[in-house]
Amino acid sequence: MLAADDDILARAEDWRKAGKGVAIATVTETWGSAPRPVGSHLVIDDEGHFLGSVSGGCVEGEVVTEAMDVIADGKARTLEFGVQDETAWRAGLSCGGRIRVYVEKVV
Repeated sequence: MLAADDDILARAEDWRKAGKGVAIATVTETWGSAPRPVGSHLVIDDEGHFLGSVSGGCVEGEVVTEAMDVIADGKARTLEFGVQDETAWRAGLSCGGRIRVYVEKVV
């Protein structure tokens, strides 16, 4: 069962109150078949813990890795994943679609 948006945002707030670095990833666009709809969230802390979902499998691993960089340098990033980009073999979408994910630091 996936976490509800309220749970995800509450966890982000709890982690920030505890002094942790936190990033939130949000699905901003999808094309074709995508595992999660626009507006889906994944929250990540500076230790690599996470809650929520923006896709699944290898894509989420890539998003967590990028989120750690966002926490470290404070620079938001827009990530794209799909079967036809250069990361297809690393973190492509097996469903044949594409997604765009915006990752930002929670301050």
